[in-house]
Amino acid sequence: MLAVHFDKPGGPENLYLKEVAKPSPVESEVLLKVAASALNRADLLQRQGQYPPPPGASSILGLEASGHIAALGPACQGHWKIGDPVMVLLPGGGQAQYVTVPEGLLMPIPAGLTLSQAAAIPEAWLTAFQLLHLLGHVQAGDSVLIHAGSSGVGTAAIQLARMAGAIPLVTAGSQHKLQMAEKLGAAAGFNYKEEDFSEATLKFTKGAGVNLILDCIGGSYWEKNVNCLALDGRWVLYGLMGGNDINGPLLSKLLFKRGSLITTLLRSRDEKYKQMLVEAFTKQILPHFSTESPQRLVPVLDRVYPVTAIQEAHAYMESNKNVGKIVLELPQ
Repeated sequence: MLAVHFDKPGGPENLYLKEVAKPSPVESEVLLKVAASALNRADLLQRQGQYPPPPGASSILGLEASGHIAALGPACQGHWKIGDPVMVLLPGGGQAQYVTVPEGLLMPIPAGLTLSQAAAIPEAWLTAFQLLHLLGHVQAGDSVLIHAGSSGVGTAAIQLARMAGAIPLVTAGSQHKLQMAEKLGAAAGFNYKEEDFSEATLKFTKGAGVNLILDCIGGSYWEKNVNCLALDGRWVLYGLMGGNDINGPLLSKLLFKRGSLITTLLRSRDEKYKQMLVEAFTKQILPHFSTESPQRLVPVLDRVYPVTAIQEAHAYMESNKNVGKIVLELPQ
């Protein structure tokens, strides 16, 4: 089968398609014929040699995919059958023509969605669901500050926060991105290049601050985050795009606010946790992607590339211009 490959860490120019062995499903796994896979920041970091896959995971890039079941491994218990269209969360391996998946990580594709749209759901939407509900304990009426509001996770979190009755606020780096976020339901957006988002957030919340912050930036934002966090607020950190160094009195400021700092990664979680997350998401959220749902959720796609344009797709993501997900289509 063909798979995205790189021989040494570096830039997008190191990526190419390589013929590799097709995997075989072991006990309780299925073999997925991949139609599409979305790009994530983790793919860029792995390509740069900064984010190795978890032990036992495929070294091929790709944390989510959609396609059709091509084979069932021994002892599969589920109701899945060969030919079923599904979307999957993966620790790696999605950017190839085939990938093996534990059957507990399969999700049905909601009616009315294309395979490319479905490929944009698993990693981003499960992350946003985990951040808001399992870790952030979002409540109706909460104000939620979502950094990188036009990213895959950001565009998902805006919609999920609205659905929970919360008030989503976002940061982004351009007027276009802020307008897109507001179309999706953001109550307000702040351009971090042009204004102090913590001051703007405090002004919007009339000095109260936000109850929940979803933060993939980290180091460079710590002071502004604590500044605009409400008393007893929750700050959920899931990325370090702004570095990992802290200089200053983070602990005393956080203590003064009685704030909670919660950290999480999804890729390195064990299979049992991921299955629990997939099951909860499938029951609670997935039905709302259907065209019939009154509170319809939509995966936001920025661009779709053939996998042969993998270098271009990585370079585009690194330019930070995308609003929503970048999807790769595999040859069928």
